[in-house]
Amino acid sequence: MAAAGEQTRFWQAEELGGVELLHAHYIEQRFAPHVHDGYVFTVIERGAQRFNHRGAEHLAPVGSMVLINPDELHTGSKAHDEGWLYRAYYPEISQVNSVFEELELAPDGLPSFSASVLQDPQLAALFSGLHRLLGDGHTSALERQTAWREAVLLLFQRHANVRTAAEAGREPQAVVRAKELLSAQLAEPPSLEQLASAVNLSPFHFARVFRRATGLPPHAWLKQRRLEQARALLKAGCAPVSVAVQLGFSDQSHLTRQFKQAYGVGPGEYRQACARSFKTVDDV
Repeated sequence: MAAAGEQTRFWQAEELGGVELLHAHYIEQRFAPHVHDGYVFTVIERGAQRFNHRGAEHLAPVGSMVLINPDELHTGSKAHDEGWLYRAYYPEISQVNSVFEELELAPDGLPSFSASVLQDPQLAALFSGLHRLLGDGHTSALERQTAWREAVLLLFQRHANVRTAAEAGREPQAVVRAKELLSAQLAEPPSLEQLASAVNLSPFHFARVFRRATGLPPHAWLKQRRLEQARALLKAGCAPVSVAVQLGFSDQSHLTRQFKQAYGVGPGEYRQACARSFKTVDDV
């Protein structure tokens, strides 16, 4: 039975091939010595964790990351009266290696971390944000798959000696075709794998080629097209709820947030202003 105040949420990110994820607040939990077949990387968001790893005791304070290689024995318990709140990833070796293989970076042997506790604020913020993204029903598979690949590559390049990827090449026809596919499927956009397959590139290579050509990752480019189309539909008198449904926003509030972030006003206010402008012109 969980101690009072302890909370856990465990799930699999199906769009990432089933990567296991945990968001938990532990107070009295004590993990016995154990191993994982794959990697473990966690972000400590509150409190602190104490654990044994590689024959030594380690302290992971708030803002740090814990890195465990496959088959390495480790424990876990609180190092703060209020326990520790953290976000954890448990990817299998193949789920990590596939990221490198897409960029032809497959290393010789198993990439491994030398640090048990990592102090890298940029990466901690990146993986904390990615974890939220993977648990958010408002984001597309396209966005999640791209963000996962970028985060994993950066982590292993910085801290596991995976070599740097070559600069993305230029594939103008692939980019044009991808734009056409995204524009035609605003409401139900293809996944990164589906887009890449349609233009005969590996997923991560395609994402980097697309970003180089447009300045945006595919999901961000899609977002701009959706918002442009939303403006056109609102200007034509469509109700915000209808616009949200037509363009694949998860709900009207999702449309409202993104529209206001981009244009400074909500979709309802924009629609009303356009209607008043048209009426004034008609009256002249």
